[in-house]
Amino acid sequence: MNKVVSNADDAIHDIQDNATLMLGGFGLCGIPENCIAALVRKGIRNLTCISNNAGVDDFGLGLLLKTRQIRKMMSSYVGENAEFERQLLAGELEVDLIPQGTLATRIQMAGMGIPAFFTPAGYGTEVAEGKEVRVFDGKPHLMELALHADFAIVKAWKGDTMGNLVFRKTTRNFSTSMARAGQITIAEVEELVQPGELDPDNIHVPGIYVHRIFKGSNYEKRIERRTVKI
Repeated sequence: MNKVVSNADDAIHDIQDNATLMLGGFGLCGIPENCIAALVRKGIRNLTCISNNAGVDDFGLGLLLKTRQIRKMMSSYVGENAEFERQLLAGELEVDLIPQGTLATRIQMAGMGIPAFFTPAGYGTEVAEGKEVRVFDGKPHLMELALHADFAIVKAWKGDTMGNLVFRKTTRNFSTSMARAGQITIAEVEELVQPGELDPDNIHVPGIYVHRIFKGSNYEKRIERRTVKI
């Protein structure tokens, strides 16, 4: 299988309205900038987006929120996006807020083929509404279902033409799990190399999980908040 495509527009060519997408990254760190821009250009609508956060007003998933292409957000942290807040309060955006550990584990379980698991997180809150509860060691736990997506879109530091991926430091965050949980996984990389050029011991996502890969460009790599020590 030839997994290499020429650019982001080719990579997302078959994503249609009403698709469910996983988008890797944490805050603005390690997000698939090129693919998000391509989704904006394509103009598809009614997307369900699974991401740890919702970007900021003019970057990341905030671009898709600005153009009203997202119908539902499934996230754990959304505090940096004023447009997200406005749409939520106006009833224009469906939101499923998920505890961060639960979100990460639901994605991991999908990649591992495990349909559900139990966690104490969220018990006694709105998160528990409608969910099965069981008691383990005297403590109530919620049953959470594995979280799947039509497409998983991630950004890695390096990848080879077979789809093997290497991430730098914290950019792997949600991305390594998401790459295993999508029916189709798309990877954009800063460097695209030939098979054999990556150290097998350092590969974070094996190529068997990746369906399309391309070399991205013009990464901004924004920082949400720059903090310095005085």
